[in-house]
Amino acid sequence: MSTNLAPAPETLSSVVTQTEILTVSDVAKLLKFSKGQVYDLTRSRAKVRQTLPIPTLRINGNLRFRRSDIEAWLAQLAKEVVVQ
Repeated sequence: MSTNLAPAPETLSSVVTQTEILTVSDVAKLLKFSKGQVYDLTRSRAKVRQTLPIPTLRINGNLRFRRSDIEAWLAQLAKEVVVQ
């Protein structure tokens, strides 16, 4: 009796996408920004200016982003634009 514990292929891609870790270059491509613009969004002075700072992770001193966090951040920014 064999039990398959692996997720189905169609659910695997959504799990990978939700937990995918992105680099500054990846986020720059996703947002169609330069890498410098992404770094600017992560600086503390930029975070103070913004009501919704870009969510970041530091992994061994390296700046990283969770794809799901970036997508949620973009959705929240879109909501704020509609409200204003």
